[in-house]
Amino acid sequence: MKIFAQRVKALRQERKKTQKEMAEYLEVGLRAYQYYEGAKHYPDVPGLMKMADLFGVSTDYLLGRSEKR
Repeated sequence: MKIFAQRVKALRQERKKTQKEMAEYLEVGLRAYQYYEGAKHYPDVPGLMKMADLFGVSTDYLLGRSEKR
């Protein structure tokens, strides 16, 4: 799901957050977060919901199931 990685990175950059800040917010290691943006791993459901809440988008948008934020 490359779309997830692309959207998470773009949203993080829009918010001017660092990867380290995102990792801390999600309570994961920096490497784990970097894997999210690299499309190597994906967050668990609570992590996905936390990202959606932070960015003000739907989980469907993050997952590429919708174009509507």
